[in-house]
Amino acid sequence: MRSALELARQAMEDGEVPVGCVIIKDGEIVGSGRNRMETGRSALAHAELEAISDACAHLGGWRLWQCEMYVTLEPCPMCAGAVVNSRIPVVYFGASDPKSGACGSVFDLFALPLNHHPKAVGGMLAEESAALLKEFFRSLRDSRA
Repeated sequence: MRSALELARQAMEDGEVPVGCVIIKDGEIVGSGRNRMETGRSALAHAELEAISDACAHLGGWRLWQCEMYVTLEPCPMCAGAVVNSRIPVVYFGASDPKSGACGSVFDLFALPLNHHPKAVGGMLAEESAALLKEFFRSLRDSRA
C-alpha cells in the first residue's frame, strides 16, 4: 500500500486527484498506475485501470486471479467492474469514497450476482490516503479563491 501511496503523491504533483494503485502477485508488484485523467484527457485514466492494464501486459494475459490490488481510494463503479472482469480476488483500499465508492460506500458491486465476487477490504492506511485527498482538494479550492 505504501507503493500505491507514492503513486498517489506523484499524481498529486502532476495536478491529478491523488489516487495510486498497485497489483501484487507472489509478493511482487506486477502492475502499477495512478490517476492521469487531466494529463491524459481521458475519463478512463483511473489508477486501477492503468494498474490492471500494466499487470495484464506484464503477465501476458487478462486473468489476474492470482493477484491482489492495493489502491488508495475505494474503487468507483467503472474500476470495480474492471476488477470483476479481470478476476482479481481481493482489493485492499485506503480511504472510503462516500460519493462514488462501489465497494460498500454507495453500493457494493462485488455483492451483485455477477460471474466473479472479489473481496473488498477497506481502511488500509486510510488516514494517509484521506490526508492526501484532503490536501489536494484544499489546495484546489484555495487556488480558485
